[in-house]
Amino acid sequence: MALDALVRLQKVSKVFPGGIVGLDSVDLDIAPGEFLTLLGPSGCGKTTSLRVIAGFESPTGGNVLLDGRDITGLRPFDRPVNTVFQDYALFPHMDVAANVGFGLSLRKLTGAEQAKRVREALDMVGLADKLGARISELSGGQRQRVALARAIVCEPRVLLLDEPLSALDAHLREQMQIELKRLQSRLGTTFVMVTHDQTEALSISDRIVVMNKGRIEQTAAPATLYDRPATRFVASFIGTMNLLQSRFVGRDGERLRFAAGDLPLEATSDSGETPAAGDTRTIGVRPEDLLAAGEAAEGTAPARVSGVVFHGRTLRLHAELGEGTPIVIDAPRRADGSQFSVGDMAHVSLRRGANCPMLSS
Repeated sequence: MALDALVRLQKVSKVFPGGIVGLDSVDLDIAPGEFLTLLGPSGCGKTTSLRVIAGFESPTGGNVLLDGRDITGLRPFDRPVNTVFQDYALFPHMDVAANVGFGLSLRKLTGAEQAKRVREALDMVGLADKLGARISELSGGQRQRVALARAIVCEPRVLLLDEPLSALDAHLREQMQIELKRLQSRLGTTFVMVTHDQTEALSISDRIVVMNKGRIEQTAAPATLYDRPATRFVASFIGTMNLLQSRFVGRDGERLRFAAGDLPLEATSDSGETPAAGDTRTIGVRPEDLLAAGEAAEGTAPARVSGVVFHGRTLRLHAELGEGTPIVIDAPRRADGSQFSVGDMAHVSLRRGANCPMLSS
């Protein structure tokens, strides 16, 4: 086991009745004190991974280790792990203090110690004044905080969060993302969160595990996932990415030169591969790394604008290169009102210094 791993999934598989594969030999190390997010589309295995760590699902194969100890066979309540569920799972007939202290009632603590721990947990989530409130009297955001307080009051080694913010509106969700990260930093507890919301994952995670069809596609920090996705799936799932079939032209130092039709591109390869002249590879290009001009110039390729979407300070242009290849460009919105319209010809080029990855399948 890696020295810096608190939790380790070791060749963990899960096959459900009917032969449905939930997890396919997953290896994952989770470091102490990190905020790790499991991200991916529905059915990718992220929730199954969380439930295996919690003990709610037994793996078909492999092991779950915590601090080097095999906990695969332990029941959920025998693991130093707590879970915050998507629906919060609060008891409506109990007040806030009773909900938060429910787990403590099963431990050998005095009433005074239990009350002290409950107050401290509620203070951490900003609800110290809601001790006696009924659950029905609380807003969605407050209920979410009560669920967090109930989870942290027992001081778990690992806190698991199953899409904890999905029931909140967009504005409150953004606020709670900030508070969730602040709470995790303050506690120093290892948080493992499941979400299908890439923006949420990118904004608060130390590392993100991108999953697909029961396997891990890539595990990396948010900036690495965005700038250097390892596969076509990660590139297409994280943000917006143009996937351009491009012909290898040559090498200029560390930069690999390609051409997507008439559009010159430069790419990097984390694997160190240098394709043979004329070979075709998929190059990922972010919309913000493309420039659109009204006039042709050296290094530009013509593209007919087929759609324009308002994005605040930018306009997202949907266009087609000369050979019919669709392409998306984020162009600054001009203060003078002059801008591209549907049917216009934009002359597209790659922004100098853009980091365009050469993607594997």
